Amino acid sequence: MSNSKIKKKDQDILIGSSYLIKNSKKAPDRTSYMIDNMELNKAYLSNSNDDTDVSHLSKNLLDVYKTRYLEYRRLWLDQPKECIEKGIYGQDMLEKGYAPLCIDIETASICDLACEFCYRESLATPDKIIDRNLFYQIVDQAVDMGVPSMKLNWRGEPLMNSRLPEMIAYAKKKGIIEVIINTNATHLSEKMAYKLIDSGLDYMIYSFDGGTKKTYEKMRPGRFKENKFENVYGNIVRFSNIKKKLGVKFPYTKIQMILTEDSSKEQDDFFDLFNEYVDEVTVTQYSERGGNIKDLDFEDQMRYKKLCKEKGLPENSPYMRNSNGNISISDSRSPCEQPYQRIMVTYDGRAAMCCFDWGAMHPVGYVSSKCFSDEDADKRLILERIKNKRKGFSLMKNVVMPPKFNQPKKNIQTLKDIWTGKEMERVRKAHGAGKVESIKICEKCTFKDTYSWIDE
Repeated sequence: MSNSKIKKKDQDILIGSSYLIKNSKKAPDRTSYMIDNMELNKAYLSNSNDDTDVSHLSKNLLDVYKTRYLEYRRLWLDQPKECIEKGIYGQDMLEKGYAPLCIDIETASICDLACEFCYRESLATPDKIIDRNLFYQIVDQAVDMGVPSMKLNWRGEPLMNSRLPEMIAYAKKKGIIEVIINTNATHLSEKMAYKLIDSGLDYMIYSFDGGTKKTYEKMRPGRFKENKFENVYGNIVRFSNIKKKLGVKFPYTKIQMILTEDSSKEQDDFFDLFNEYVDEVTVTQYSERGGNIKDLDFEDQMRYKKLCKEKGLPENSPYMRNSNGNISISDSRSPCEQPYQRIMVTYDGRAAMCCFDWGAMHPVGYVSSKCFSDEDADKRLILERIKNKRKGFSLMKNVVMPPKFNQPKKNIQTLKDIWTGKEMERVRKAHGAGKVESIKICEKCTFKDTYSWIDE
């Protein structure tokens, strides 16, 4: 066995900030796809139509949008590295040209599934949707900073917010180049399909675990009613057929499955199910999110323990299993890229530094006063309904109140103030100095990118 550390270029393919460990052969390159079809991007079309007073610039506008998109994708990987190497942390972030690359807005924190690998099965998560005016306020601030992309979900299912298409359209009209959603597709009705296409949505990622009905329904049970494989699969197929019928290019669609003990045996089935109906089919690493799911069978567990012993590492060392069953273990931490890439905003206006801070347990600021009066009220309501065995809460028996790791002064700030503020600066300085674990919430984070790996 090799004792060498895995270098980034030798690892399974690294896309953005998540490990993609198997991809469909027919998948188009996302960046090339977006560039090749930029003339159909609703942000470009909207701004082109509004360009009547500066018509002499119109012929160059498409090139401007293409250039901005390419720079956004380059910076997604390079911005964290450049800021860490140059020691750029606070006010210098914007002064040196490093704005957020994405603002993740929690349009809905409610979800209709009870996946046992999800954080919401261990941390109380409110069943709420965002106020429309707060959403518009966040978009306007993002546009003012020159943010190129937005993801309109975080902890919940965005299609449970009936205003989602309207919100997407607003962001596109304001000039956001790439608007993204993750969805479980349970609410992807025919009517919603047409609305999403018309809104200008650029990129839709399906989360669908399992290559068979049995595994899918085991991994993704419904909260309020039975979740059936054939219904969700049918929604995805129908969306593909509607796109083909309309002859549209957007949204670009990707479907992803996480590797667990059950799903790892069904990778070929998964690819066969979706190769004809989405632009990209992927299998990704499983990251523990507070659930009780196994991604190693007994034999793999024995190999893992043996590897820990050989490398002189404790048996609770973080590990990573790829699609071929090979195991890697970690001996140290690496700086996280997310504080240099994005800001997450909850439905009630808390700003968090990364998507793994599920309960906004380490807020870095606030864009609204909606959460000031009683910040735990919505979470206590969830715990009360679990205790009373309300319908939709029966599968959440292990849920607890999220701990608090940081409590900034409660005053309303803009996204700009938060991005360059002291709270984000403190996190970036710690990560840049190699002191990842000095930030309490980062200490036991399961995000694969924040570890250095030794292969089997």
